[in-house]
Amino acid sequence: MQFGLTETQQVLRSSAREFYSEECPITEVRRLMETGTAFDPALWQKMAQQGWTGIIFAEEYGGLGLGLVEMAVAFEEMGRTLLPGPYLSTVTLAGVAIDAAGTPDQKVRYLTRISMGEARSTLALLEPDARWEPEAVKLQVHPTEDGFALNGQKMFVPDAGAADFLVCAARRGPDVGLFIVPRDAPGLTIKPLAAIDGTRKLYRVDFADVPVAEEDFLAIGDSARDALERALAVSTVALTAEMVGGMQRVMEIAVEYAKTRKQFGKPIGQFQAVQHLCADMLLLTESSRSAVYYAAWALQERAPDAALAVSIAKAYASDAYREVGNRGIQVQGGMGFTWENNLHLYYRRAKASELMFGDAAYHRERIARLVIDTAQRKTEHDRVKAVVRS
Repeated sequence: MQFGLTETQQVLRSSAREFYSEECPITEVRRLMETGTAFDPALWQKMAQQGWTGIIFAEEYGGLGLGLVEMAVAFEEMGRTLLPGPYLSTVTLAGVAIDAAGTPDQKVRYLTRISMGEARSTLALLEPDARWEPEAVKLQVHPTEDGFALNGQKMFVPDAGAADFLVCAARRGPDVGLFIVPRDAPGLTIKPLAAIDGTRKLYRVDFADVPVAEEDFLAIGDSARDALERALAVSTVALTAEMVGGMQRVMEIAVEYAKTRKQFGKPIGQFQAVQHLCADMLLLTESSRSAVYYAAWALQERAPDAALAVSIAKAYASDAYREVGNRGIQVQGGMGFTWENNLHLYYRRAKASELMFGDAAYHRERIARLVIDTAQRKTEHDRVKAVVRS
């Protein structure tokens, strides 16, 4: 991999920073937080015109055909501005699942609409036990004369209120399948849930004999599992890049405040205790950035350690964003937690992102399992080689 952004990626970063700083200032973020969906159609169309909604999809489906490193660059800038709305849910959750599991016809029908900014979507995966593994899916699907019907409940579905359709994980016997469900399907009920982060709304979705057409069946069994794992891995990298952007902005706000706020006749940034807080924020931010860009590269190149890299990045950033938020608020003497101050909005995003796609403890356990599995495979490989040689 290249240790640094290419010239093209640097141009992409500058373009993204300019666009989101201008189109999504913090005043706009606060306005959208007060709406029911945190979604602005006008902003979405501007994003689509810039190509952001199709950044990682093939050109034949209306996308830009860029890689996951470029995606991480864009998400870092979105995290700096606390971009509200269903972008993560649409592009990396639902979009990647469709891209991984869909037929060419399904990709033309759905990915093209996503890439062109004509549709929003999300992935309905979590259930009341809030487990991310496909094995935890219990929502039932059964065949009908015209296709399928879904019965059950999904919880903590991000941005379902702004979605035109949902990609739903459901169980048929021992297998998990993926199905596309229109928002206006009969028997589908979407109810808002309380969320700590007002920029990313959560919903409960109930299914009561919700019909699904045959052509909206994506995959079942191993292909559905692989698509889910791919969508979750890409979304985890995207979210972690977004967290890095948030850390960077918190640090900048804190440093700027430390330079201008005076006590005892001098800027508080001259006090060693405050300098230590700022140094901690820099260390945590840069370490997270290194981890997430390696994870994006490894996932893009399908490297053997890609899953491990993704979990390492998420585990570290989950703790780091929270700690950067803590230190940023400390620099402002606690004032950063008041409603009028913008720092607490980043802290809310940090806490919500910490739990999304698994917290640090979840990913550390996953890292342990991956390391053990790798060691066992190596042991078995060495044993076979020894037998062959003998």
